[in-house]
Amino acid sequence: MRISAVAAILAASAAFAPAFADRPPTPDERTKIESALKGAGFTTWKSIELDDGRWEVDDAIGSDGQKYDLKLSPQSLEIISRKLDD
Repeated sequence: MRISAVAAILAASAAFAPAFADRPPTPDERTKIESALKGAGFTTWKSIELDDGRWEVDDAIGSDGQKYDLKLSPQSLEIISRKLDD
């Protein structure tokens, strides 16, 4: 009986745990992400965070002078979403 109760509690708590924990990049990850951003023509950005399994970059200034919110592939660091930030 005890094992069943513990298993039920663990299963219930797992249902509320996020699939991916939000976190900032490690120093090595930051270096690679910043290099990819610069290579794509971005000059500055506000924050970088792993969120829902993707890198999110807020307030990135593109070569066109516009401000964007970006999402990058966690493996390739390719920009998979680019939204103008109003």
